[in-house]
Amino acid sequence: MSTLRARTDTVRLGEPGAAVIAVRVEMPEVWDAIRLEAPPSEPVVAVKVQALARLYPEADFHEEFVVKFLGCEVLDENASLADIGAVTGSTLLLMFRRRRPVKI
Repeated sequence: MSTLRARTDTVRLGEPGAAVIAVRVEMPEVWDAIRLEAPPSEPVVAVKVQALARLYPEADFHEEFVVKFLGCEVLDENASLADIGAVTGSTLLLMFRRRRPVKI
């Protein structure tokens, strides 16, 4: 997991000692990413909330953001990481639900 370019700390979800997968959660709008270890049974929404807390803490509601995996939006965020096919080394994208205006 140390080969992924991300912050040096790792966010851990789930019970201590539980089997986990290591994924990268990237937010292109802020040009940042985190490493996250979670059980394969962890819901995508839990990963999203934890990632937002670290990458975009000024977010008011997690519903304003979407998670994408393999180029597609995860429509059921209550699905587990295993359900969407995430494995160790997978990358999840965290993006604004609606496009934001560009200021010039």
